[in-house]
Amino acid sequence: MFYMVISVLAGVSIVVARIINAALASRIGTLQSTFFNYITGLTFSFVFLLISREAVNLQPAKFGAIPVWACTGGLLGVIVIILSNFTTPRVPAFYLTLLIFIGQLFAGILIDYFISGDISAGKIIGGILVLAGLTYNLLLDRKRESEMVT
Repeated sequence: MFYMVISVLAGVSIVVARIINAALASRIGTLQSTFFNYITGLTFSFVFLLISREAVNLQPAKFGAIPVWACTGGLLGVIVIILSNFTTPRVPAFYLTLLIFIGQLFAGILIDYFISGDISAGKIIGGILVLAGLTYNLLLDRKRESEMVT
């Protein structure tokens, strides 16, 4: 039960953070809000590291063993935040949450394929069903909007 509550809170925090970031982006600009997003994340990560009292064991000899693609995580994070700040004010929260879910699902399928060489038919079918439901819902919303205008 504890883990379910934590997962729900994590989902809520993602939606709230996206809304706050979009509001900040509209006030000071997308790139500036992304910068402050990362500075805030770095600060809180450092505070939690200090609170946890875990030992940090950085060995420069091991840095060479890190694959180059592993260093792109920060760049991808910046791109995701910029895109999120751009799309959040333009797309309803429900659709944005579903689009992010679908993106994560298909990215997970691709990662599974590249790591294990296995593709889960259930995940693909589930992703397609969610995508089809989202598309159908979007079509219904557009039809309702066009009926309200006329």
